[in-house]
Amino acid sequence: MRRARYLVIALSLFAIPFVIAQDAAWRTISNWATMPEGRTWGSTSTLDVDRSGHVWVFERCGDNACDQSALPPVIQFDPAGKFVRAFGANLFVFPHSIHVDRDGNVWVADASGKSGKGHVVVKFNRDGKVLLTLGKPGVAGETTDTFNRPSAVITAPNGDIYVADGHGGDSNARVMKFSKEGKFSKTWGTKGAGPGEFGELHGIALDSAGRVFVADRGNNRIQIFDADGKYITEWKQFGRPSGIYIDANDTLYVTDHASDAKRNPGVRRGIRVGSAKDGVVKSHIPGVGPEPDKENMGEGVAADGKGAIYAAEVARKSVTKYVRQ
Repeated sequence: MRRARYLVIALSLFAIPFVIAQDAAWRTISNWATMPEGRTWGSTSTLDVDRSGHVWVFERCGDNACDQSALPPVIQFDPAGKFVRAFGANLFVFPHSIHVDRDGNVWVADASGKSGKGHVVVKFNRDGKVLLTLGKPGVAGETTDTFNRPSAVITAPNGDIYVADGHGGDSNARVMKFSKEGKFSKTWGTKGAGPGEFGELHGIALDSAGRVFVADRGNNRIQIFDADGKYITEWKQFGRPSGIYIDANDTLYVTDHASDAKRNPGVRRGIRVGSAKDGVVKSHIPGVGPEPDKENMGEGVAADGKGAIYAAEVARKSVTKYVRQ
């Protein structure tokens, strides 16, 4: 009986990727970017890096929402952190996700709605011209042309659009796929904790094979699907994922700013860096704070082509840059 029990335990170890977590030496660069004169940071949960190394931030208008502000929340910085431009004023309520596609277009998701704004995904060119809007501004819904608190957006090399539609609570809990023209293609997911179900959507990314990685923060896991929504597997070794980013080499960056003894016991907050191919965690940048359950860490994450990591800070209201020592 004992031998059989040991066999079951041994076999179970091979059911998930073997993880080697190694703390690496990282140097923290706070206040990396310079805001334009007269403007201060608000909360931000998202950022992206374009092919030229410019960093794009979808910031909450110097506060934690934009519905009462005329400030433009989409902000571009050059690789040295110098302000370049800003746009998108008077369009959004709760900036939550930003993605720069291969052609330099800027996609954003607004995860709330109020006064005829929000619950939308918007595509801009890099000069701030609106090219496409998905969803109906200010309308929360469950139809194929509405969202309810969309939390993230990503595009595939062929232009297909994937939206993580939902942000916990009474919002939706699904992934929606559209053609590059914005025509609805398919949707999958519902509320729950089983395979293909979501507790709280919070991020989305694609690897080089076209697999869809979804940050299911409410269930402390990343779920992986094929391009058409077929469930493949789940990974829990990256913590309670808020932000998720995959670079051209299939390096996977995941930021966990919410694990604690109640919601994800035994897991420390921080940014985990690993492989999207096998799920092995290779590095961990811990959060900053007096104790593990109260550490501060960014909610959004991205990386540039030189290996630097950028974190979007909700609590500390800034963008932090991490480079290897």
